[in-house]
This record gives sequence, structure tokens and C-alpha cells, in this order.
Amino acid sequence: FLVLVFYLVIMYSGYTGYPFPTAPPVDPFAKIRVDDCGKTKGCFRYGKPGCNAETCDYFLSYRRIGADVEFELSADTDGWVAVGFSSDKKMGGDDVMACVHDDNGRVRIQHFYNVGQWAKEIQRNPARDEEGVFENNRVTCRFKRPVYVPREETIVDLHLSWYYLFAWGPAIQGSITRHDIDSPPVSERVVSIYKYEDIFMPSAAYQTFSSPFCLLLIVALTFYLLMGTP
Repeated sequence: FLVLVFYLVIMYSGYTGYPFPTAPPVDPFAKIRVDDCGKTKGCFRYGKPGCNAETCDYFLSYRRIGADVEFELSADTDGWVAVGFSSDKKMGGDDVMACVHDDNGRVRIQHFYNVGQWAKEIQRNPARDEEGVFENNRVTCRFKRPVYVPREETIVDLHLSWYYLFAWGPAIQGSITRHDIDSPPVSERVVSIYKYEDIFMPSAAYQTFSSPFCLLLIVALTFYLLMGTP
């Protein structure tokens, strides 16, 4: 009898059972602002002159937020984008943070340590407040990591100045593979998180006529042509 009463209550009250919990709404990824570069954050742009976070071959920004440094990375790739902190301009013995686009469409922030020319994933990951997106064939991410960390070989203290290594490339089943170019760009000098600059580095396609050698060659050819003209 009680079962029958419960059934009738369900039928006539529209009761559909306990609601299943729903996932909280996911905020859309806030676009990277480049008008703050050199003012409230430091930026590196690699690619075409005048490019921004959505058009540069590679883009990185950093800014201090309390005891953390917030990084924003973006690159023209469907695989991964990374920044390495190095005591020199060469790959090897570097603390690396990478944003990796996996097969499920997610962008995960991973921690690596360069052993020679090989990147070894480190389980201890200092990143927090992670977010990332893959749109328009670009991997873009944002995360924070502490300025100060306990002494650890694979995690550097960001209050010290380091050369920044910039790299990006394809991924296979969520695992990073060799970077896209043979000689990825490197910051010209060590970077301090306490100094905000907006630094542009032309990609190879835009370096041809900006190097001193090419300028000298153009001047020499112009002089030769003028001298050879009657």
C-alpha cells in the first residue's frame, strides 16, 4: 500500500527523483591584454612586427601578484607552448613550464626539467590557478607560480634573474615532441620579474633586412649600381 501511495505521489506531483549535481559553469578564457605590456606586466613577442597575443608566433607575459608571478603564454601551434628559466642561453638544466594540448581538447600545465636536450616531466608542479584554451589553432594558457620556493634543483626562485627560453611545437597524445624551430628564441639578457618591458623579437621571416650584414650588403649593392650607371 505504501509503495502504491509513493508511486501515485510521483505520478501526480511531477517528482522526478533527486536532481543530479551539475558541474559549475566554466568562465570563458579571458583574452590576453597586450596594452598592459611594459606597464603592469612584462611581455615578449616573437613574430611579425606589431603582432599581439593572438597573432605572434609566440607570446609571453609575466606580472607579480602578491607572492606569485602570473604567466600568460600563447603560440601558433596545436601542441604545446613553454617557457624555460635558464642560467645561460642554452638548453640543459632548465626549469620549464609548458602548456600542453591533449587529445581530449584540454590544455594542461605541466612542469619539466631539461636534461641536456631532453625534457623530463617533474611530478612536483608549482603551477596553480591554471587555465588554458585551444582556439584558432593556438594554444593559450595562464597560470601562477610562487616567486620563492624551497631550494630545489628543478624549480628556480623567480626573484632571481634568468634567461627565458621560448619554445613551442607539436604534441602526440598529449606528450610534447621536438620544438617547431631548430633555434628557438631566447631573451637577449636575463629577465627580472621586477622590471616590466615590452620586447619584440622578429621571427626569421622578418630578420632578413634588419641584420647589420644585410644592411651592409644593400648599401654595397646600391653603391655598385650607382657607380656603374653612366
